[in-house]
Amino acid sequence: MTETVTRRRFLTISAAAGLCSATATAAAAAAPTAHWTGRALGAQTSMQLAGLTETEARSIFRAVERELARLERVFSLYRTDSQLVQLNRTGVLRAPAPEMLELLSLCDRLYRATGGAFDPSLQPLWMLYARAATRGSAPTPQERQEARDLVGWRDLRVATDEVRFARPGMALTLNGVAQGYVTDRVAALLTQRGLRDVLIDMGEIAALGRRADGDAWTAGVALPDGQLVQRVVLKDRALATSAPEGTLLDEQRGVGHILDPRGQGRTPRHRLVSVSSSSAAVADGLSTAGCLLDLPDLAHAIGTFPDTTLETVI
Repeated sequence: MTETVTRRRFLTISAAAGLCSATATAAAAAAPTAHWTGRALGAQTSMQLAGLTETEARSIFRAVERELARLERVFSLYRTDSQLVQLNRTGVLRAPAPEMLELLSLCDRLYRATGGAFDPSLQPLWMLYARAATRGSAPTPQERQEARDLVGWRDLRVATDEVRFARPGMALTLNGVAQGYVTDRVAALLTQRGLRDVLIDMGEIAALGRRADGDAWTAGVALPDGQLVQRVVLKDRALATSAPEGTLLDEQRGVGHILDPRGQGRTPRHRLVSVSSSSAAVADGLSTAGCLLDLPDLAHAIGTFPDTTLETVI
């Protein structure tokens, strides 16, 4: 099952030379930084390894590419052979990968912490709006109700040997958390190889150590119109930002790509939510669901996860 409309979180990253201080220019010129770009989970990604030349980083980048390909075969909605697509197509996934079980466990924690605002079983409703967007029309009330009847995280049965839907027609999307999870896995791989100064941008940002010039990694958070609203200094930390209007599924009615799974009539509470955490997956999930939560509920959800901070809410 493929998606016809992207739902990447809207995040402007200014972590490279754009925010470099003038005094650090000479140091930056003397210290190498290896750069890599590629794709993961259907989106453009990039990476910077401070202190390494392109030649020194070549084997590391190959290892990252192998890891990304392996995780794509688990989580991608764009690959027909992925475990997620198999689950959505047949309603059952036997012998799920450990990574799938780990991420579904985190999804359950996020679901409970957000009072159901984070619910990956939203996929049938999201696909309804995405298909309607491609044909230039809005879903009918009956179509919306039929899709909502298929949403229900508690109707997912998870065991170590099998993942199964309780009702036919259900489907999952992990796009609200998988990019962060993959970011965490890549960061762990690089750390295991002894790297300490790294910037990973896979929609969610993970920054380890410092830049090659000694300055901190810095990310700029922007609204969908490009207006910069905050700069966040990151060290051994991840940042995720969500904005419902980053992609509009129904432009005429202002329906953004972050839909509320809890029932009709609910609309996003915020234009933008940015969360930092020691886990990119946690930041990813909370920034997505946070757009749907009132401030007290958002604060409660964030407080459920250690070392996690609400950076920006608009």
